[in-house]
Amino acid sequence: MPVITASLDSTLHLDATDSDELFPIREVSRLTGINPVTLRAWERRYGLIQPTRTESGHRLYSKADIETVNRILDWIERGVAVSKVGKLLARDDQQAQAVRAERDLAGEGEWPQWQARVMQAVSAFDDRQLEHVYGQVFATYPLSVAFQDILMPLWQDLLRHQGRFGQASEWLFFDAFLRVQALQRLQVACASSAPRVLLAALPGECRKLELLVAALLISRDDLVVKVLAMGQPVDELMLVCEKNRPQALIVYSNHSHGHDLPNRLNRLAMTLECPLFLAGAASDLAEKDLAGSSVGCLGNDGRLMQRRLQQFLSGRLDT
Repeated sequence: MPVITASLDSTLHLDATDSDELFPIREVSRLTGINPVTLRAWERRYGLIQPTRTESGHRLYSKADIETVNRILDWIERGVAVSKVGKLLARDDQQAQAVRAERDLAGEGEWPQWQARVMQAVSAFDDRQLEHVYGQVFATYPLSVAFQDILMPLWQDLLRHQGRFGQASEWLFFDAFLRVQALQRLQVACASSAPRVLLAALPGECRKLELLVAALLISRDDLVVKVLAMGQPVDELMLVCEKNRPQALIVYSNHSHGHDLPNRLNRLAMTLECPLFLAGAASDLAEKDLAGSSVGCLGNDGRLMQRRLQQFLSGRLDT
């Protein structure tokens, strides 16, 4: 019989030793900040969570359920309607299963071990040890795996779960370290004379590190990605492109903008002399609305973004 407990380490990491613990709704509400009425609505009306029930009918939530609540919150904070979250969760689960299968086939089950070593250095606020482990990760894996499968999932986990004392400081320490490392890599790439694309964040729609990592994942030896400053006005992108004459302009967003975003992007595309693309979570959310328009969607996966951009620019993929 699973253990029923009324407390939980606020890091909310799903350790194998206690993954069968169950928590009452009042404890889940305290940990996530979502009131019990909303939790019940997400279950009954939308089927987003499926807690177990005691013989007397009381709801009990697993740690996986708590993680699901945090995932739901993440999508809602990006502007996605709760009625549409279920499909996104299902898609994410399918992608996660594919990643796990690929990881098992390639013998990459040691990713969590690398994350544990990184986390040990972060928890100690030891920049020298963190730099050492970071170097080992990049000596072992290509850039896409290092950032997308090892470092950024840990960064996102720390960002979501800042309930424990000191965890906000850990995230800030890790975020600052990764931003410095990503900037250094981009500066080396920008010294190349290869053609450039510009990457700009829609104001307030992503964090600096997410934009920098997206640039690294999109970059190739024959194509440099120049990152524009955070807060770049959208209505002045035409001027920036006119001065830089890039191969393409990519706007990046991790939030849903409703039906207004395709109209805004199409208006922007009409002012540009280069192709316009959308990347990030917003790209997946707006892909159907932008189908057939002059705006290309690159997706949110680093490998996919790079491949689609290459196909668009070479004329092998049409919007």
